[in-house]
Amino acid sequence: MDLKLTGKRALVTGSTQGLGEATARMLAAEGAAVVIHGRDETRAKAVAEAVCADGGRADVAIGDLSTDSGADAVAAAVLAGGVVDILVNNAGAYDQVSWPDATPDIWARTYNVNVISGVRMIQRLVPEMRKRRWGRVITIGGGLAIQPMAVQPHYNASLAARHNLAVSLARELADTGVTSNVVAPGAILVDSVRELLVDAAPAHGWGEAWEEIERAAVRDWVPNDIGRFGRPCEIAAAVAYLASPHADYVSGATIRVDGGTIRSVH
Repeated sequence: MDLKLTGKRALVTGSTQGLGEATARMLAAEGAAVVIHGRDETRAKAVAEAVCADGGRADVAIGDLSTDSGADAVAAAVLAGGVVDILVNNAGAYDQVSWPDATPDIWARTYNVNVISGVRMIQRLVPEMRKRRWGRVITIGGGLAIQPMAVQPHYNASLAARHNLAVSLARELADTGVTSNVVAPGAILVDSVRELLVDAAPAHGWGEAWEEIERAAVRDWVPNDIGRFGRPCEIAAAVAYLASPHADYVSGATIRVDGGTIRSVH
């Protein structure tokens, strides 16, 4: 299927690794010019060079979106290269802090990084989309927004806020040609997760071969209907669909890509 992204330009925040990198690479492979964003210029340039080596087009924008000045710098760098048709708010952070250790300062810092950072980019880039009467805002959320765990309460709540703001934005953008949607990943096998599982395998008796480890870890930690962890490219594919004109009639929606981890009729 031709996603009709040739001629479009996309900013993917936090795209120097993991889900963001996979998303930027897929959008570029589908014909979009992409902007690789991060706080580390060396890593961002390496991803951009890889995109270009594969025949894509990529620019770089460096800055910390948790500050107004950083967001200003990113927006300026992005817009210097042309208009932005697609904004993928992927950047965020999480930790393993539980309720007893999640201080109010940690809650506030997490909300700023995971929620307000995305708002900053929406406010800087969406007005021009409205003027052109076409655009896409895609927020990377997560299943913990819907079914939170006892641990990481501040992170769970920040994901719920990301989902909520995306729907509110969709209502705000009614009849403008700009849509706002959420892609909610389940447990995804990025490099850091694979390393964690391999290191944990001996203590949990998960076996030695990777196939055994993955099946056992899914069974014990993140049960789902598919029996494995998701891959970054599977999240990227959902983003690419929502970014395309094929999704003109989709707004205010959450697409869960989680193998059925979240058990919900909604």
